[in-house]
Amino acid sequence: MHRDTLAVRVAVDKSQYGENSEALYLTSSFIQSDAETAVRRFAGEEEGFTYSRFTNPTVTSMEQRLAALEGTEACVGTASGMAAILLLCMGLLKAGDHVICSQSVFGSTIKLIGGEFGKFGVQTTFVSQTDVAQWRAAVQPNTRLLFAETPTNPLTDVCDIQALADVAHAAGALLAVDNCFCSPALQQPVKFGADLIIHSGTKYLDGQGRVMAGAVCGSKQLIEEKLVLVLRSAGMTLSAFNAWIVLKGMETLSIRMQAQSASALALATWLEAQPAIARVHYSGLKSHPQHALAMRQQSGLGGAVVSFDVKGASPEAARQNAFHLIDSTRVCSITANLGDTKTTITHPASTSHGRLTEEQRQAAGIGQGLIRVAVGLEHIDDLKADLARGLDTLS
Repeated sequence: MHRDTLAVRVAVDKSQYGENSEALYLTSSFIQSDAETAVRRFAGEEEGFTYSRFTNPTVTSMEQRLAALEGTEACVGTASGMAAILLLCMGLLKAGDHVICSQSVFGSTIKLIGGEFGKFGVQTTFVSQTDVAQWRAAVQPNTRLLFAETPTNPLTDVCDIQALADVAHAAGALLAVDNCFCSPALQQPVKFGADLIIHSGTKYLDGQGRVMAGAVCGSKQLIEEKLVLVLRSAGMTLSAFNAWIVLKGMETLSIRMQAQSASALALATWLEAQPAIARVHYSGLKSHPQHALAMRQQSGLGGAVVSFDVKGASPEAARQNAFHLIDSTRVCSITANLGDTKTTITHPASTSHGRLTEEQRQAAGIGQGLIRVAVGLEHIDDLKADLARGLDTLS
């Protein structure tokens, strides 16, 4: 079936009541018919739900639906997008292993992989998102994982997924791709050779800024043998209620992404013509360095996130101008979240990437004049007018 159909139909079997909308199972545990059945189910020898830390029908419905949309065999839900990355690293890595990661990924991802896991003997090399030669040169005998997000947060840099998959597989490693910005409505990384797909369900999968959720999609073997066992012990558990919200959010994912991508392109095009803007970062623009690659990988759409650099005579002046523009808005929500039906605006250098060192921010291209806008479903003319209020008054 087409992805649009899968998005509204894939779920666990209906209960005896025949509900049309998927049921929400708010229970911590499940009654077993007898002790022997409990033994088999807890041992994984028989299918059945036992304890909601690792088995729940609502969570399973969300996992099945997302796996179907991503074109993977399996999926495991987690409490947040960062919990998904934590689970991935805990399930795949050990002391002495080496990771190659894009230097342009989300700030917390850099802190987690390069910082927290470094405490436990995992080495990380950060490389250019777009330079495949750097990824290839960084490979070591102990390289186990390549990690990228595409497009990146917030500069929308696009990596060549197939090229990175080839590098990973030639080294006997796995490629994990964070697909948060595009979602499976626009991009299926597994089709280009990725082994594991990461999601922050908090973003576009939910689509209305209501809950925290995450997921990892991949082969049944990797999910069940490497990740679910860790989840069962460590408990990065996705709650049934949050899973239900994301499950229902995926039903409108495709139409939301199409509408928001169209508005984002219109806004990015308009921003390019504004004299106070130094550069616009949006993969849907022909001026984007990886535009052609993005269109091949992302179903011909650029997604809903637009970033741009405000001009300034110095980093301090650029920051002041960026703050002025942000503070002048009345429609956009000043928040670092994204993926909402409401347009959000933020200053990455002081929020999403605020915990990084200045050297790390510079390597990632995060300047003080950079602003990120995650376009929602408001009328495009209202968004232009909202940003123009600040742009027109910049000195």
